[in-house]
Amino acid sequence: MKLSLINLLLPVMFVLSLVSCSSQELDATQFKGTLLPEPIPAPAVALTDNSGAAVQLSDYAGKIVLVYFGYTFCPDICPTTLAELAQVQRQLDDGGDKIQTVMISVDPERDTPQQLAQYVSHFHPTFVGLSGDTTEIDAAADAYGVFYEKHEGSAASGYLIDHTARVFVIDPEGNYQLSFGFGTPVEDMVHDLRLLMRSMQS
Repeated sequence: MKLSLINLLLPVMFVLSLVSCSSQELDATQFKGTLLPEPIPAPAVALTDNSGAAVQLSDYAGKIVLVYFGYTFCPDICPTTLAELAQVQRQLDDGGDKIQTVMISVDPERDTPQQLAQYVSHFHPTFVGLSGDTTEIDAAADAYGVFYEKHEGSAASGYLIDHTARVFVIDPEGNYQLSFGFGTPVEDMVHDLRLLMRSMQS
């Protein structure tokens, strides 16, 4: 699977310094994932949710938002990641009051709102799928440095899509703080999100 240049460079951004977040400082050495040197306002994204309603990521302000780019026909990476995020959700916030997981489709040709709704709810009932037209998806992907590219698959699978496999973490104040690469253990994600939740409560 191909990865974007930004996806490859993000681990380099793991810094051994203190960065400010809300009223408490976060120590990058305590985190298992990739903590940004400084939190930045999350790029604005306006897409369509499972029900066909227009949604912006800012609509989830007040929650930690876990953003993942994927697609419903993905044979391995996406179902693995969403299954892991479901474990995280159940351990930290099963009802979805504090954490919102969002999958943004990189396959608008096949991922209708109905298809997305059925797919993401299979992993956890609070998960939301967002899609849009190609221009909207391109804008969202570019904003987060996400690479995706269609290529031919088998006769059974149809075309496949190589894409960046990273989970982006937006804090309740709307700042992009942290990210997890593919294969980050569930316990590490839970650890980091607990640290972030504590920092936002102080």
